[in-house]
Amino acid sequence: MKATQPSLWLGLMETAPHPGMGLREQLCAALREAMRSGTLPQGSRLPATRVLAQDLALSRVTVEAAYAQLEAEGYVFRRTGKGSFVAVQAASVAHSQTRSSRALLPPAQLSQRGQGLVDTGGCLEPLRLQAFAAGSPDLRAFPHTLWRQLTNKRLRQTPQVLMAYGDPQGREDLREAIAQYLVASRGVRCTAAQVLVLTSSQQALQLLATLLLDPGELVWLENPGYRGARTAFAASGAQLRPLPVDEHGLVPDFTGPAPRLIYLTPTHQYPTGHTLSLQRRLALVDYARRTGCWLVEDDYDSEFLYDSRPTPSLQGLDDGGRVIYIGTFSKTLFPSLRIAYAVLPQALVQPMVTARSVYDGHVAQLAQAVTADFMVQGHFAAHLRLMRQLYRSRRDVLLEQITRHLPWAQPLNSSGGMQLSVTLPPGAEAPLTRQASSHGIATPSLSSLYAGPAALDGWLLGFAALLPAEIEAAVSQLAKLRVL
Repeated sequence: MKATQPSLWLGLMETAPHPGMGLREQLCAALREAMRSGTLPQGSRLPATRVLAQDLALSRVTVEAAYAQLEAEGYVFRRTGKGSFVAVQAASVAHSQTRSSRALLPPAQLSQRGQGLVDTGGCLEPLRLQAFAAGSPDLRAFPHTLWRQLTNKRLRQTPQVLMAYGDPQGREDLREAIAQYLVASRGVRCTAAQVLVLTSSQQALQLLATLLLDPGELVWLENPGYRGARTAFAASGAQLRPLPVDEHGLVPDFTGPAPRLIYLTPTHQYPTGHTLSLQRRLALVDYARRTGCWLVEDDYDSEFLYDSRPTPSLQGLDDGGRVIYIGTFSKTLFPSLRIAYAVLPQALVQPMVTARSVYDGHVAQLAQAVTADFMVQGHFAAHLRLMRQLYRSRRDVLLEQITRHLPWAQPLNSSGGMQLSVTLPPGAEAPLTRQASSHGIATPSLSSLYAGPAALDGWLLGFAALLPAEIEAAVSQLAKLRVL
């Protein structure tokens, strides 16, 4: 038997069909309507007469009389010691009819911006572990016990503080820890005052699109590139100009109109894996300084480079306050933590903090506090070292398996990251993807990351979350596919 939700009763008498009737009749009518509509489905347990009388400010005699009337009519059956329950069979039928009628309603009339946002298709992440879903860290290797200990310690120390509203910019201890980490590991030039703590890098992009772009303004994007950035900027009404990528990263074109914003993944280009050359970095920083455009540096997985040291950040080369640096803990810790960050030029800090307060206030205080402790106590650096070794070994397994079993799949740059891009014979991506899906294998599309006609057919194979045996088993399934 299902228990009904307390929130149902708060407005029950306000929705009574005939407010001119007596209280007992009003309550009976309201309960009948709730049962017929499916709000109270068959088998639901009604609250005790004493509880409902107290919630609705009625006498218990009135509620008892209403229950007795409904029992006599066949709407309710009562069991001594267990309670009163909805008996009518018609509830599910009425509910189905209601849903059918709703399906015939016209679509919602959205704003132009809203419709543009819906038309992008959104940003969906894999909800379960599956070979070869891209972008997922290994949650089995995460130090769960340590995280739980840090969480419990925080709750013992300052529970009331952590349950209150927080600073929209983020907790100062976490911002300080992030700033120190970025200065030491990525060559970012910043202080804690420039760090904004967010729920995701996608939120950072949405906020930047809202604050910095008017409809029709020009944005440069890498092609192929991250769809989340394309989604955020397209939804703002910006004019997108995809620029090609070669072995030295984005190929800029300084001959045409200057953009308002340039989005880049310079350390490890998504999805090709190429690194933006120093010559182009310097040229883009100088171009931004001269034209006043913004450079958005998405450093989404710079922690996971295996064959060389990461190139210092683009932001560290900027003397003019034109580079906005974005990072996230979704890949380095775990996705549901919902903590990311942006390092902002001083002129953008207060506008971004204000805009952020309008959107969702702040990140959960407890998550921020525990993440700060995890970083300050050295656990974050140790975890990254372990994951770097682990992911490198899994990349090596995947490369070896592809070379041995999939001669028709050619790996692209594999120097780092949590996924490996492979090219496929022209026209083969769609049929091979369908075959792989029938074997239970996810093969994220490479061609879908292009704006306009795709230059390459291929896959983006995530390996970081998979054990070596799972990688081998998945590749063995792919080896069974028919290449037409």
